[in-house]
Amino acid sequence: MAATRDYYEILGVSRGISEADLKKAYRKLALKYHPDRNKGDEEAAEHFKEVSEAYEVLSDPAKRKIYDQYGHDGLRGQGFSGSSAQHARDIFESFFGGGGGGFESVFEGIFGGGGRRSSGPRRGSHLRVAVSIPLRDAYTGTTRTLTVQRRESCATCSGHGTAKGTRPESCGTCGGRGQVQRQQGFFMMQTACPSCHGSGSIIRDPCTACGGRGLVLRDADLEIRIPAGIETGQQLRLPGEGEPGDRGGPRGDMYCVVQVEEHGFLHREGDDLVCEVPVSYAQLVLGGQVEVPTLDGNKSLKIPAGTQSGRVLRMRGQGMPSVHGGGRGDQLVRVQLDTPKKLSAKQRELIEQLRELEGDEPESGQKSFLDRVKEFFE
Repeated sequence: MAATRDYYEILGVSRGISEADLKKAYRKLALKYHPDRNKGDEEAAEHFKEVSEAYEVLSDPAKRKIYDQYGHDGLRGQGFSGSSAQHARDIFESFFGGGGGGFESVFEGIFGGGGRRSSGPRRGSHLRVAVSIPLRDAYTGTTRTLTVQRRESCATCSGHGTAKGTRPESCGTCGGRGQVQRQQGFFMMQTACPSCHGSGSIIRDPCTACGGRGLVLRDADLEIRIPAGIETGQQLRLPGEGEPGDRGGPRGDMYCVVQVEEHGFLHREGDDLVCEVPVSYAQLVLGGQVEVPTLDGNKSLKIPAGTQSGRVLRMRGQGMPSVHGGGRGDQLVRVQLDTPKKLSAKQRELIEQLRELEGDEPESGQKSFLDRVKEFFE
């Protein structure tokens, strides 16, 4: 089956499906293609992997947002694999019991090798932090140093959780496997060992520094490079900067969610920037040049003669850079007539002369407007 097949199509759901309905759809398909119900059926095993991959992405709000916007390419760009056996195992554990329990036999024969033992290495938790940057930094790209609090291996016990000079003992109930088996119908269920809670070992004399957990909270300074063109809600992945894994497993990742602050003059619409610039009646009628603030400094913008108030003029290449590369957006300038509230004596005299010159006969544009109004009421 094609690896790039649409995830919504795989699960047979629409794009607007709720989290609860998505979970129901996945569970139904996972049970349908469960290898214990389709022994020796390689096609069913492939279906099972496929629906697990689809659910792993769509059940995560961040991944689902990226997939909806950019498809499979967007997930690869964010570092999501979406197809590992570990993800499928974790999904099944959330349905059928934690601690590395039920349906462990599913993964023997689908993914190769024996079932995963809870006492083996497990990857650490992912962490998320938020960073707020001004629009100017999103325009140029920037670097931020964040101080985050995360769990680190206890220096006193080297992460073992035991007092100095001691080591964890193998659990006598499960023989160090971390799991016990029990028969339920035609399934052989594996559940976390009640004695060691799935760790496979017992700590008789815990470390006083970490209370036997093997981990302590510490502050860590992380340098985050924020690319030019980034938008609010996009996240950056820092591999291996999450929390440490259990029993020698790799660290999780750190995800930094970016918030771009509102600008006082410029409003962002995709890669374009929008602003309003006040201009005089003479500039609209006669045309001229006006200075417009941009994120690269003030730029001169030509106002064509006869420009109407509210018209949008385009300054090409003065917008935001694309975070994916491939050029910049534009700056869109809406010119608005600036009507003075106070006039000097000379200004009032000149405007009075203009009004006399215009007379009672409306301009062509005004005339056409009045004609349309007249037709409407006739």
